[in-house]
Formats: sequence, structure tokens, C-alpha cells
Amino acid sequence: MDIGKVIRDARKAKGWTLDELSHRVETDSGNLSRLERGKQFASKELLGRIMKVLGIELAKIQDAGMSNVQMALQPNRGPKEYPLVSWVIAGEWAESCDNFHPGDAETWLPSTENAGDNGFWLDVRGDSMTSSGNPNFPEGSRILVMPEADLISGKYYVIKLESGESTFKQYIEDAGNKYLRPLNSNYRTIQIEGPFRVIGRVVDTKMTGL
Repeated sequence: MDIGKVIRDARKAKGWTLDELSHRVETDSGNLSRLERGKQFASKELLGRIMKVLGIELAKIQDAGMSNVQMALQPNRGPKEYPLVSWVIAGEWAESCDNFHPGDAETWLPSTENAGDNGFWLDVRGDSMTSSGNPNFPEGSRILVMPEADLISGKYYVIKLESGESTFKQYIEDAGNKYLRPLNSNYRTIQIEGPFRVIGRVVDTKMTGL
């Protein structure tokens, strides 16, 4: 089976551009383009990241003592519903949803992305993450937050600062320093100089009012 074609078909099924997929798997879009066209091979690590975000599964097939690896395109992961919560209780929900009950959230929204057992949606406040490019998180759009996510420079997080303020920004590490970067150029980048708490990483978004 043509691995490149499987990847291309799975990417298009999700409606993602090469740039969007390359951002999600942390590689160059040119590498992905060559991989899809069969002009380049991928490392085991990169292939694993691509399969994970696209929902592709490796099936190991044993045939007469011979071991082969075959790419198998699986059905898209069915949507799971996550609660839409307020910024006030987001941190507590992230720590343990056992403290809450389904009735505590009036709105539950589906996503095919895996945000873990304690995932939740938030409404974006303000226009600091509004951008003319991609990604773009205008005020009123919704973000799906996955708690207990590792910090990766360049990804988007909801973070609680030492001041007690919770904010949604792009997390950047540079020369040992840590920053929170807005996408709106009218806002300044914040250097994190004190303790902070990661509430979770943003893994999906929904536009509202369209």
C-alpha cells in the first residue's frame, strides 16, 4: 500500500492543509509533501506522530514467519463530548473532573480530537489571539483544552500565572527563557519570570456565529 497516498487521503479527510499537518507533527511542510508523493521516507518517530494525529494505525502482519508492516487507514475516531466550562473553574476541572458532575456544565460539545478524561472547552476572551493568518482564535471562538499535556515550544496553552490570572497564549522557549506570545501584534509578548501552572494544551477549536 502506498503510505504517502494513505497519509494524503487521511489529511484531506480532515480538511487539513500541508502546513496545518506539519505544524501538528512538528516538521516541515516540504518534507510532508515529498512523503505524500513517495519522494521521501519518514523516520519512525515522525511516522508515529503523523499516524497518531491522522488516526492511522500500524498493523503488524505475520506471514509464514515473515514480518511485514502495513499501513491501515482506520475509520475516523468518533466524536466525544466535552463540557464547556467557565474560566473560573477551568483549573479545578483540569485537576479532577471527579469533583464535578455532568449537570455542572450545561453545554457539551463534540470533538474527534482526544483531550483526555478531563478535557473541556473554553470560550476565547478578548482579541489577543486574533490573527489574519492560520491559526486564528477570535473572541467568542471555542478551544478544547487537554489537561496534563507536556510543554512544547510553539504549541498553544491555557496557563495560570503567579498573579492568579489565567491566559491563553502560544508558549515559546528561547535561550532558556519562557514566553507567552499573543497572535495579535497589538499585544506584547509576556516573559514568564515567576512560577506558573499549565492548565492544558489547546488541541481543537470551533468558530461560533458563522
